Amino acid sequence: MPHYVRADIPGGTFFFTVALLERRRRLLVENIATLREAFRGVRHRYPFTIDAIVILPDHLHCVWTLPAADADFSTRWRLIKAVFARGIAAGERLSERRQRTGERGIWQRRFWEHAIRDAADLTRHVDYIHYNPVKHGHADHVVDWPYSSFHRYVERGVYPPDWAAGSAVRGLSFE
Repeated sequence: MPHYVRADIPGGTFFFTVALLERRRRLLVENIATLREAFRGVRHRYPFTIDAIVILPDHLHCVWTLPAADADFSTRWRLIKAVFARGIAAGERLSERRQRTGERGIWQRRFWEHAIRDAADLTRHVDYIHYNPVKHGHADHVVDWPYSSFHRYVERGVYPPDWAAGSAVRGLSFE
């Protein structure tokens, strides 16, 4: 099996998709306070900027920018997942392997990352993030979804409240 090598770009900006093991569960929105606290705690210890984020019931997408001399997003994700898992009640199905290793059965082991290449790539990914609740049928309008940085972008005047992604973004799939 080939060894996957993560991007090593100190100070880089990255898009991520992180998913629950069981994609039909609603753990992320049902435990939003615990997830937010996990992010807060890890950001305090290992700083990074959340440029855009959307939390859906069973997965999340976000764009982060790391500090100038730091490229270690994997440690941050490992800690966020662990803190979240410790903060919610057990009860999920566990494979034999997870039982043997004492692992929780909440998160997929891996995550998907993409190094943002330029301003157009950043805009495309941020638009994708904000449109995602509509794409998945969780909201009729982007503004209706509460677990999104879209509201922060509206406050800053980047988007109007009635914004909807263009057809190019609607057709993207970064899942």
